[in-house]
Amino acid sequence: MNKLRKLFRGSGRALAFIFAASVVWLLFDMAALRLSFGEINTRVLKEEMVRRERLRGWREKSLDGARPGEELRAPPGALPRGLEEEKGRGGGAVGKTAQVTTGKIHEGLRPAGATLKVIPVGRAELGKADGTRSAHQDQSRQTNRTHFTERAKLHKVLTIDRTLAPRDPKALGQYGRPAVVPGEKEEEAKRRWKEGNFNVFLSDLIPLDRAIEDTRPAGCRDLLVHNNLPTTSIIICFVDEVWSTLLRSVHSVLNRSPPQFIKEVILVDDFSTKAYLKDKLDQYMAQFPKVRILHLKERHGLIRARLAGAEIAKGDVLTFLDSHVECNIGWLEPLLDRIRLNRKKVACPVIEVISDKDMSYMTVDSFQRGVFTWPMNFGWKPIPPDVILKNGIKDTDIIRCPVMAGGLFSIDKKYFFELGTYDPGLDVWGGENMEISFKVWMCGGEIEITPCSRVGHIFRNDNPYSFPKDRLTTVERNLARVAEVWLDEYKDLFYGHGYHLIQKNLDIGDLTQQRELRKRLQCKNFKWYLENVYPDLEAPLVKASGLIINIALAKCVTVNTSSLAFETCDVNNKNQKFNYTWLRLIQHGDSCVAVTDAEGTLGLHPCDKRNNSLKWLHKSLVAFHPELMDHIVLEHLPRATCLEVDRSQKALRAGVCSSSNLYQKWQFGNYYAA
Repeated sequence: MNKLRKLFRGSGRALAFIFAASVVWLLFDMAALRLSFGEINTRVLKEEMVRRERLRGWREKSLDGARPGEELRAPPGALPRGLEEEKGRGGGAVGKTAQVTTGKIHEGLRPAGATLKVIPVGRAELGKADGTRSAHQDQSRQTNRTHFTERAKLHKVLTIDRTLAPRDPKALGQYGRPAVVPGEKEEEAKRRWKEGNFNVFLSDLIPLDRAIEDTRPAGCRDLLVHNNLPTTSIIICFVDEVWSTLLRSVHSVLNRSPPQFIKEVILVDDFSTKAYLKDKLDQYMAQFPKVRILHLKERHGLIRARLAGAEIAKGDVLTFLDSHVECNIGWLEPLLDRIRLNRKKVACPVIEVISDKDMSYMTVDSFQRGVFTWPMNFGWKPIPPDVILKNGIKDTDIIRCPVMAGGLFSIDKKYFFELGTYDPGLDVWGGENMEISFKVWMCGGEIEITPCSRVGHIFRNDNPYSFPKDRLTTVERNLARVAEVWLDEYKDLFYGHGYHLIQKNLDIGDLTQQRELRKRLQCKNFKWYLENVYPDLEAPLVKASGLIINIALAKCVTVNTSSLAFETCDVNNKNQKFNYTWLRLIQHGDSCVAVTDAEGTLGLHPCDKRNNSLKWLHKSLVAFHPELMDHIVLEHLPRATCLEVDRSQKALRAGVCSSSNLYQKWQFGNYYAA
């Protein structure tokens, strides 16, 4: 028993030793295993961090944007730090930030000659504050589009209105209110009117930093734009501009624009004769480091003065303004944002009205677009209410614009030069807005009116520019040059509506470079422009066509070789088909109806648009000779001579017109215009 007890005692020690050793070994093993797992986790974590950093960098570099058409919204109340209040370093009118006030805008007097529809502010604010973007969704153009990804890169349009000094709320014209000339100063005001063709006397009394009503539609307050907008050079050309309006234009740019987006303000002095626009202007503008003044050594005219400013501009975008404007709150960023979205967009503000009589600031309807009527007369055309309702158009939506007014717009600088800028053959002023509009649309770009950008403009009845010949001749020459380059076969409508132009034999200069430019840019034809950009313009290529039917005989004019006869009407007979053109030719193929001898015999003659002996009046004498409206009357003869049927000879001839002679009355098969 004692031996057995000793055996167990010895075995217990051994077992205890083995157990203790096992526990120690297990602890070491667990520690080693934990260390191994830690190393693995550390390595995996490092690899994951590297992978994420690479992925984030790739996203920021390659996907700096959102999907085309996606509406971007920032989180509620999110505004990047540093954008709440800019400190105005590097120039610009800075200082105390004026509180943006809201008050009633007085409509005042409508400027003579202004065709914009002026409405009360209440009617302008038709939409809800929904921050909508364009109603016409942008098509995906990857080569022209810049994308954004992160919502943090967006901010609401900044409501900036800085002034050099606190505003006097009781000052004349403050808040865009109409100003009144004191009774004892009326004669002086009338005398000074001719200095600028508006009320210069009142303008000089109104503060340069006056407040104006924020006339944007309500939804514009929530409009989101990208933080990294392109910079712009503001180009303002002037000649003998009134001191107060020029300075007020510059102040409004600097007061109401985010300084980080303004590269410079370039004032182009087109050889002004006023002494105050020389050294005095230089000294005044020296307080604004971003303002540059270019004094031209000879008169260039508005078109070439703008090109001189564009040549020295350093900004990514060129923004052209007139020298008698007032930029409203939030005017700049919406323009730049559209160009950032697509560099081939040309962005225009809504042009509001500053009264030339009482200097009041008046808002205009957002639902308008720039158009033209023949012979290329610019005007504003309201969008019909039923179209607005049917398409759900909001007052903040972008509006496609067939033709821009031309005085106020933003365009990518590189794109402007790719387009060949303005036609350098255009003189002084007039027609440049038509030329650049056709060029943009037909060569791959777009023109838009941005309702959330609004700029007031003094509309004047006269232009201060002097013209080398006379104003009318210069403008007509410019328009004829535009027509010859861009209108293709539709140029006959231009000459037909401005009929005297074809007779003037205007020297419009060499068009070779402009036609080669159009070919190099691979621009579309004018028919495409009419069908896709301005389909509501009436533009029939001829005034009338088809059969020429004699009312007395119910028979039709027929071509027999080179002579004319009349036969039974047949719509399928090609020899009975004629065109009555805008230039008043009765055309059959390349030949035109003409008097061939002194007896009045009619035949065919090669068409010549400048040959008056080939021209006939039809349906266009209603104002002077309504009794001859159904006649076809030779244009060039002093005595009214009409196309008639010679019953004895069974032929056609030209005879003395008689309003009661049914054999002189004719009807075309189809009429397209009077």
